[in-house]
Amino acid sequence: MSNRIFFNLYTTPPHECGYLPNKLATTLFIEPDIRKNISVYDNLSQRGFRRSGEYIYRPDCHKCDACIAVRIPVQLFAPRRSQRRVWQKNQDLTVSAAAPIFKPEHFNLYRRYIAARHKDGGMDNPTPKNYMQFLTGSWAKTVFYEFRLQKQLLGIGAVDHLKNGLSAVYTFFDPDYSARSLGVYAILWEIEEAKRLHFDWLYLGYWVKDSKNMGYKAEYQPLEGYYKETWQQVKG
Repeated sequence: MSNRIFFNLYTTPPHECGYLPNKLATTLFIEPDIRKNISVYDNLSQRGFRRSGEYIYRPDCHKCDACIAVRIPVQLFAPRRSQRRVWQKNQDLTVSAAAPIFKPEHFNLYRRYIAARHKDGGMDNPTPKNYMQFLTGSWAKTVFYEFRLQKQLLGIGAVDHLKNGLSAVYTFFDPDYSARSLGVYAILWEIEEAKRLHFDWLYLGYWVKDSKNMGYKAEYQPLEGYYKETWQQVKG
């Protein structure tokens, strides 16, 4: 019996690029109504696709290939000196796994983070509904990792578990603790968690070299990017 799944692909009309100014973007979506599961998503992740809510997509822009899906081969990762400092700085935090369900404590932290980091960026004034629709999918194996200083919640890393890797969906944290570089620490912790689970990869979504919000991903080396239908090393 064949395990192949056939589906249609849909492309959006051109819309404003969320990463680069004065650019138009188009997005390729997997047919929304197909039956999705971890195996399907794992295979598509290996081909540069990403999840947002229930949807699986990847950029498909005419005459532009600035958005490159990237992943860290966690067994080969070598932290930089600055990353080692961030790691040491946050050793007083505890991290625990929570179910991907709505909790007011999580949502209030998300609202504060969005207000501080993404005001007027299209994500402001979130509702509980669109917050959960963004981070979770009914078919995805998602974990909300809680980063706490004693009992105080400082951050959440929403992470999908794949067959041989973790996929960082989104990270948000307390803007009052920016000196801790919690976004960096979350990635470093997820790398270590992937190693602990004997996985090979941590998927980081899309790297955009000339975007101040997305260019940071090249700081995690070695890094692989999916370009022209194959994974290649990214130097940044």
